[in-house]
Amino acid sequence: MDGALRRGEAWALGALAFLGLVTAALWALALWPASPDAPAWLVRARTVCFNAPPDGLPDASGWLLLVGEPLGMFAVLLAVWGGRVRGALRALASRRAGRVVLASAAGLAALGVAGAAGRVVAASARPSVALPGEEEPPASWPRLDRAAPELDLVAQTGERIGLASLRGRPALVAFAFAHCETVCPLLVRHALEAQQRLRARSLTGELDPERVPRVVVVTLDPWRDTPSRLPHLAREWGLGEDAWVLSGEVDAVNAALDRWGVVRERDPRSGEVAHPPLVYVLDASGRIAFAATGGPRVLADLAARS
Repeated sequence: MDGALRRGEAWALGALAFLGLVTAALWALALWPASPDAPAWLVRARTVCFNAPPDGLPDASGWLLLVGEPLGMFAVLLAVWGGRVRGALRALASRRAGRVVLASAAGLAALGVAGAAGRVVAASARPSVALPGEEEPPASWPRLDRAAPELDLVAQTGERIGLASLRGRPALVAFAFAHCETVCPLLVRHALEAQQRLRARSLTGELDPERVPRVVVVTLDPWRDTPSRLPHLAREWGLGEDAWVLSGEVDAVNAALDRWGVVRERDPRSGEVAHPPLVYVLDASGRIAFAATGGPRVLADLAARS
């Protein structure tokens, strides 16, 4: 009976250790900082499991999985083998070697929690970038009226988007990238909100539907925002009808950015791209009418004027 009990405690202790390793691996998968050239499997895993970019934090459902899944597994273990787990821990604590094992496990757990907290604090402490809000653009806003350079890049739908695809209606052309967690999401949101405001005006008859702009976001990071990742990025940014995110071969994207005169600087170690929050407003003929730095009212008014 005692031998059977000892064997049961050993199995319970092994299960406890296994669950601890699974939990550590799960948290490392979600929170370990990824390099700029993160492999595709890591991107897919973090996207599917935690709704997170490879070097970003999980969303609410991702955190629920990280916290709830281990707690649920441990609760089941305690419900089934609670007495054996407690007995095994008491047996370990009664021996010097066992106390070393328990102290080492507790220390590693504390280091893991500290590392996870550091990742969250670091992400929360990233400086926010303020973009224009609801101010009305003055009537004297400078009109550029110059030819727009060609794009000819791949969208999340798999089709190639060039200037010919944009003619016939105004367009808002912005420049952003997935790993940017400050200015880029806000800039894209402003462009989409401007589109939505003008679409609402068209539904009331106040604006010709042909004046509702398309939204085009050109990636600044073709190394990581590859064409295969664009569908996820489009969902993450909430790109709906008449809105595309464009990428392609690295040289082709950089050539397009150069033609558009987009100033940028990439850190080869981190992959981060420093850039201004730039949006071009194209008129229905495909010419650049205005340039702005965001603000849904500004972009909507300039698109309506174009």
